[in-house]
Amino acid sequence: MAISATTLKSDAAASSGTRWTQLIVGIICMVLIANLQYGWTLFVNPINKAHGWKIAEIQLAFSIFIALETWLTPIEGWIVDALGARRGPKLMVAFGGITVALGWIINAYADSLGMLYFGAVVSGIGGGAVYATCVGQAVKWFPDRRGLAVGLTAAGYGAGAAISVVPIREVIAANGYEAAFLWFGIIQGGIVFLVAWLMRAPDPGELAGAAAPKVTQSLRSYTPMQVLANPVFWLLYVMFVMVSASGLMATAQIAPIAKDFNVGDTIVFWGATTLSAALIIDNLCNGAARPLFGWISDHIGREYTMALAFGLGGISYWLLGALGYAPIGFVIFAAMIFLTWGEIFSLFPSTCTDTFGTQFATVNLSLLYTAKGTSAFLVPVANLIQSATGSWHMVFVVTAIMNFAVVALALFVLKPLRARMMAKG
Repeated sequence: MAISATTLKSDAAASSGTRWTQLIVGIICMVLIANLQYGWTLFVNPINKAHGWKIAEIQLAFSIFIALETWLTPIEGWIVDALGARRGPKLMVAFGGITVALGWIINAYADSLGMLYFGAVVSGIGGGAVYATCVGQAVKWFPDRRGLAVGLTAAGYGAGAAISVVPIREVIAANGYEAAFLWFGIIQGGIVFLVAWLMRAPDPGELAGAAAPKVTQSLRSYTPMQVLANPVFWLLYVMFVMVSASGLMATAQIAPIAKDFNVGDTIVFWGATTLSAALIIDNLCNGAARPLFGWISDHIGREYTMALAFGLGGISYWLLGALGYAPIGFVIFAAMIFLTWGEIFSLFPSTCTDTFGTQFATVNLSLLYTAKGTSAFLVPVANLIQSATGSWHMVFVVTAIMNFAVVALALFVLKPLRARMMAKG
């Protein structure tokens, strides 16, 4: 039976509407779990005041969360892909919604450090389940706009906490941190659970009407074991670690750096101190970087975009170290670092799926995402360098060199290596 052009156009339009719906649902889920990481700081001092536990002991819960949120994603991603397009995403995200809520409910009633740590374990499992699935959804539904789609999804996680920071602070001030943990845990996890049932991955051939991608993509899907045996994956892993570590070495130390530069409490504009202005602008830049450079990479290619972003990043580290002693300079150059660092969470998943295909995309990009956890172990190196030299200058020199090294790897190693690999099919 002949199929009319009108029918084909109708099917393509329906598929287009479906994938944008899926993207929006994924972004909503990412916004709702953002507080697990970015809202944690609001609870630390209230917990310390209520129980008298040391800050370092409380912060261990955060480290546990990050470790599990990162390192368990390959398992969660494998389950998503194994369960299939129709069941995998919805079941994993629904599970994530339950565990996210449960983790914060446990925190609300935690009367010992052990119970607080258990809450971190549960919320870390749930956060990773939602994160891995939503990013996997983005790379699968948007082969033609993969960088932009992943960037928008990652931006939901990077900037989502901005929506609820003030409400959480108000609840903590009025009713205590326990009430904030309880009610926001139930609300956030509950909404994730409900919208999870709208999620699914594309069926085979469903995206046939999508525009052809402007970047080269593999027609073959590599299994996780094949990916782990491939040198391209490990090159991407090393590059991810280097950029992530350099960013964390600087971004995790913004407050101490501002203090040592004697600019933290200086008023810069509208009554805001240098540190306050920097933190607000930095978070905006961190969120904006992900879709911005993802979109650029869809048009000029992943490696060229890496060179552009990380090259600017290297310059930004050097400028902050050299000119950050001026309050305005500190705000501007710190913002540039965040703008040229956050895009790793869109560029690397996109490159991974371009290279290794979509069938096992969720687990494969989750394997690469563990580089975030690996890079966290390098953050204390910044403090060691600062203590050994007595200043932050060498820290910025090292982070700049790391970014420039990744630029060279992207252009002169990754690009030809991927080209040869894809040419073989």
